[in-house]
Amino acid sequence: MPRTRSLAWSELKIGIVSLFAVAIAAVLIFMVSGEGGFFWQRYSLKTVFSDIQGLKEGAPVRVAGLEVGSVTKMDFVGDKVEVTMEVGKEQRPRITDRSLASLGSVSLLGEAAVDITANSQGTPIADWGYVATGPAPGSLSTAAEAATKGLETTNKLLEDVRQGHGTLGKLVTDDTLYQQLNDFVESAEAVTRGINAGRGTLGRLTTNDAAARSLEQSLANLQEVTARIRNGEGSLGQLLNSDALSKSVTSTTNNLDAITGRINKGEGTAGKLITDEELYNRLNSMADRLDKLAASLNQGEGTAGQLLHDKQLYENMNGAVTQLTDLLKEIKADPKKYLNVKVSIF
Repeated sequence: MPRTRSLAWSELKIGIVSLFAVAIAAVLIFMVSGEGGFFWQRYSLKTVFSDIQGLKEGAPVRVAGLEVGSVTKMDFVGDKVEVTMEVGKEQRPRITDRSLASLGSVSLLGEAAVDITANSQGTPIADWGYVATGPAPGSLSTAAEAATKGLETTNKLLEDVRQGHGTLGKLVTDDTLYQQLNDFVESAEAVTRGINAGRGTLGRLTTNDAAARSLEQSLANLQEVTARIRNGEGSLGQLLNSDALSKSVTSTTNNLDAITGRINKGEGTAGKLITDEELYNRLNSMADRLDKLAASLNQGEGTAGQLLHDKQLYENMNGAVTQLTDLLKEIKADPKKYLNVKVSIF
């Protein structure tokens, strides 16, 4: 009997050690498998895709490219697929309402995975909450979508060209436009040949060294003038560089502004002439009278009018003036002849 008990206890110890070793091995295998720890260390999230593209249960779930969990279940919800995931609770601050879930691939073979963008700026999603879906920035799906849109645009453009829409389409389908373009190319070639042959101003400039040197000299002179102006030489240089001259011009401009303002206000003769209606009417009346006077003179009215039109009167007056001039000369030459003073005493 004592021998039997000893054997039973030995077997029991071996069994306990074996069970403990199996438990340790299971824990190690579970931890190495990357399932995100024990069940109490994980929480569940959901997301919805219109097409899971071959995603399977057990597929990895990654946050910012780091594997943090796995897909546990997939079910249809209407025409879309609801995907349930388990991820480590330590990722809760990174998976928020600003995060986006998208489908990625584990390898070049196309094994699908769920990628979630990390965004700690939002509010963490509660257990069994939904992660919004959308293309991740820089993902292959985004690039593929952009490439697809580019191909569609290119196909549409090619179709428009084929139908003759736009300049390129007309160039491809319109023989007249093609002929005009061909004529233009021929004209350009003719101009180029003329330039190479030295014909015309541009041709002489290209082939004639003297013309080229003259142009270079002109450019050098222009640069010299520009440099002198920049250095403040000459009137234009002083205008650009001299503060005193600039202030003088500014002062003159201000004075003109002041004068213009006074005129607009009706100050001074010029201002009254512009703004005073009575003065304007008087000037207008004077102008009318001058017009009438000029008309009377042209018609020969009055002494002045007759003097302008009556040749005989003009000659008589001219003769009288001549005789008066001669008389004055004789008086100056011999005043005693004309100035005879008699004095008588009573």
